[in-house]
Amino acid sequence: MGLFSSKSSKQSYLGIDLGYSGIKIVELLNEKGRARLVTYAYSDPASLISGKTFIEDEEKTASLIKKMVAKSKCMSKRCVAALPISAVFSSIISVPAVGDKELKEAVQWQAKKLIPVPLDDIALDFKTIDTQAGEGGKKLMRVLITGAPKTLVNHYIEIFKRAGLELLSLETEVLAQVRGLIGKDRSNIMLADIGSQRTNISVIEKGVPFLNRSIATGGTTITQAIAKTLGVTFEQAETMKRDIRGMKALVPNSDLSPILTTLLKPILDEVSYSFNLYQSQSEGGATKKIDKIILTGGSSLLPGLPEFVTKLMNVNAYLGDPWARVVYPEDLRPVLDEIGARFAVAIGCAMRDIE
Repeated sequence: MGLFSSKSSKQSYLGIDLGYSGIKIVELLNEKGRARLVTYAYSDPASLISGKTFIEDEEKTASLIKKMVAKSKCMSKRCVAALPISAVFSSIISVPAVGDKELKEAVQWQAKKLIPVPLDDIALDFKTIDTQAGEGGKKLMRVLITGAPKTLVNHYIEIFKRAGLELLSLETEVLAQVRGLIGKDRSNIMLADIGSQRTNISVIEKGVPFLNRSIATGGTTITQAIAKTLGVTFEQAETMKRDIRGMKALVPNSDLSPILTTLLKPILDEVSYSFNLYQSQSEGGATKKIDKIILTGGSSLLPGLPEFVTKLMNVNAYLGDPWARVVYPEDLRPVLDEIGARFAVAIGCAMRDIE
């Protein structure tokens, strides 16, 4: 079992996201190459009251997953889970086009120079992207290398073992999101995932994560700012954050731009920095350009946010829809729209064998 382990021939499996804002589980069925929704489950952070994160408290997290799987009547015991971007190292390297043995040695050599901890402490994996012409006509292979602390990987393995599930593979969050939100689109896309505790910014170039950044600011910070400004409880502020009328109560002229600028300043600064960093680079004599921005994560549901980001960055921004490539009962559409922004990682994991 690895970050990019071989695909299973089984038909139904679970995608599981152990996020700061709760555990998300989705079961998808491979129906002639199309993903069909079987069931889903969600548990908020209050379900774990030990003071530890879902990753740290293996026993309680495994017990909670087991209950969620039973209550949602999941059929499969096979699962794919996601590793947080903030805990994973990834980089794209170029090495001479060589055989498998030489490629592995070249990747390990490069990884030693790039990863600031001993490789013995890292679960390292790699995936070949493509082959390009280098100087003098020599062929170079572009390789995506990914490393995660073995202690973190072992936590995941133990959790799913205790939960009675078969862990087929560990993905990175961004690879799961690429699968669920981007699919086969080969545009240059900025992906902004505004979670409860962290915001992850990635630039996806032809389906491959080219740049990844993570900051310790997310939806909880936004909610706290609203609560402090209006003198309301955290729960009331959380409700207002997702309601256009509640948000407009913060400003006298109903123009949300000033309040969004204030509430999202650290996140917007990171978006602008990553945007400019990528577009300052060139390839083949041409300057790189971001074609669109996709917003996801619970706080991407802030009223008017896509339009605000579009105006700010002068690039079309959209709210990501991870259900777009999934078949589901039409009468579930309203509730799936409401939870979709939080389920992008879990859905992407569950779609791993349906491509």
